[in-house]
Amino acid sequence: MTTVLLVRHGLTAVTGTVLLGWTPGVGLDDRGREQARALARRLAPVPLAAIVSSPLQRCQETAAAIGAQRPEPADGTDQARSITFDDRLGECRYGDWTGQEMKTLAADPLWRTVQEHPSAVVFPGSGGEALRDTAHRAVTAIRDWNARLGPDAVWLACSHGDVIKAIIADAMGMHLDLFQRISVDPCSLTVIRYTERRPFVIRVNDRGDGVADLLPAPRTADGATDGDAIVGGGAGTAE
Repeated sequence: MTTVLLVRHGLTAVTGTVLLGWTPGVGLDDRGREQARALARRLAPVPLAAIVSSPLQRCQETAAAIGAQRPEPADGTDQARSITFDDRLGECRYGDWTGQEMKTLAADPLWRTVQEHPSAVVFPGSGGEALRDTAHRAVTAIRDWNARLGPDAVWLACSHGDVIKAIIADAMGMHLDLFQRISVDPCSLTVIRYTERRPFVIRVNDRGDGVADLLPAPRTADGATDGDAIVGGGAGTAE
């Protein structure tokens, strides 16, 4: 059984308000760095065969924080401290939506399709990607790394909200059109165990914290309506 730890990057200064996509040079803010360090401490006892990351800076920094706290192997086992980058785990290429505020995007007619029929969405403009293609490349990357690392491996993939949601949907046998029902918050941990017969989803959106997400949620000013999923994954319950 190959076990994959899926980690979304930590918070940036604009997570949940601006759709970053492949915008370069955006790293974690102070909250995101602390999230990454806290998760690294939680995962320190887990032996990892590899840490594989999206090449985008916010993921690089999250993965590096986890790698930095890997213990020195005491018995010769291979516990990963270095990071390998895989473009297939990179964010969806949002085309003309990249860099725009969520409240602006929520008024775009395409927003409704993203919510209700994401498998039909192709983001507009040069380089805009179909969400179904994002899902395909991400799931293919996971399967490829599973095969490369072997059936006894535990490894970590650091990626983005929509990418991880697509991987979870595949593992659960859900159509991509249902993936907006899944929440993947910043620096959350999702665990999937892949067997020869089927994947088993062990944890989803585990943040290892208290009950803040169980309290009544305040209304936000992002332009989304009740029941809408935030493209890119949003900021979770971060203040």
